[in-house]
Amino acid sequence: QVQLVESGGGLVQAGGSLRLSCAASGRTFSSYTMGWFRQAPGKEREFVARITGSGASTYYSDSVKGRFTISRDNAKNTVYLQMNSLKPEDTANYYCAATYGLGTSNRYNYNYWGQGTQVTVSS
Repeated sequence: QVQLVESGGGLVQAGGSLRLSCAASGRTFSSYTMGWFRQAPGKEREFVARITGSGASTYYSDSVKGRFTISRDNAKNTVYLQMNSLKPEDTANYYCAATYGLGTSNRYNYNYWGQGTQVTVSS
């Protein structure tokens, strides 16, 4: 079992930055691909970014590529999402997710989810 707790959301003006954190329980954190997803009101949950267990490979959606950076610290069992140049359309509830082994960008591939943290970007 893996438990995930996100933090770092909040209200920010367009063009600003936020860093989200996701703390994971468990002793085999480095065995999990970690992903960030987001869901805006009335919309489906969508992929944002993912990182492999070692941190060697990262993947991003086209909408955030060049603005967001996913990283992890396996010694701290934590994954981060640095969000720069934020836009109003980035407003959503952001979720951290984990899947054992190699993951994909498909949300159904992830077994464990956090409770989410709200990010609101004002124009």
